Amino acid sequence: MIKTVAIQGVKGSFHHIVSQQYLGDAALVDECMTFDAVIDSILSKKNDAAIMAIENSIAGSIIPNYALIDTHNLHIVGEHYLDIQHHLMALPNQSIDDIKEVYSHPMALLQCKAFFKQYPNIKLIEDIDTAQVAQRIQKNQTKNIAAIASRLAAQLFELNIISESIQTIKHNETRFFVVKTKNSEIPQNEINKASIKFELDHKRGSLATILNVLSDCQLNLTKIQSLPKIETPWKYAFFVDVTFESYEDYDKAKSIMKIMAQDFKVLGEYKNARL
Repeated sequence: MIKTVAIQGVKGSFHHIVSQQYLGDAALVDECMTFDAVIDSILSKKNDAAIMAIENSIAGSIIPNYALIDTHNLHIVGEHYLDIQHHLMALPNQSIDDIKEVYSHPMALLQCKAFFKQYPNIKLIEDIDTAQVAQRIQKNQTKNIAAIASRLAAQLFELNIISESIQTIKHNETRFFVVKTKNSEIPQNEINKASIKFELDHKRGSLATILNVLSDCQLNLTKIQSLPKIETPWKYAFFVDVTFESYEDYDKAKSIMKIMAQDFKVLGEYKNARL
């Protein structure tokens, strides 16, 4: 049972919202400013689990988080998809014309880039966390500065939403992993999704051969992400997500890939949140 969970950002952040939806309000939330600090908090056993954003439907994969999970031999025990709605907010009694600068997380700024083309005089500045910017505006009572953050952040820090849902693509989802230092305790018959990692030789058709194994064993490939190996130039590790109806089919594919691929590793076996 997860009693304490580490999140990147402060309360009001999207990670905080995921913790509420996935774990309920009973779990204690530990606010960390970086993903490195999030990882350290579970490695030191300060927290039972961590929540980490892993990919966004607009901006793509968050590559460094794959590396953190792999490097520290962490286990993905669950996933959660969150509808991301970015709102522009500031202290009360201000309009968009009063805003000179907007601070937010780089990912949020990227997802809202098109909105600000109509306001060329507003300067966009990258910051560490969406909700922390909102918190800082409220604490310092800073006028002429706005944040891009969640509706929960506006409520918690008593800010006025100047413009709602300013993200470029209105259907904007982020996928989050729930991560622990030990493998999941989910019963085998409930597991229908897995995240795996492997490396391959530079041989013609080596990746195609692995993908054929997945297909032959009735596995559905839902994601494939390559990550360069820093210590070995031009060699790549592949991070793959698969779904399946039968754990036996997955287990068969796993045993074949262990033989065919190099550095084969199971990052997590869990329930498919898309069902």
